[in-house]
Amino acid sequence: MQVADGFPGVVPVRDSKNPTGPALVVPTAAWS
Repeated sequence: MQVADGFPGVVPVRDSKNPTGPALVVPTAAWS
């Protein structure tokens, strides 16, 4: 799992084994 930073208001997450696959975008307030 990879988590990116630098995106205001959201936390993009993706499967590191499938980097060309889709990303899940979670609102910052919901990420803990």
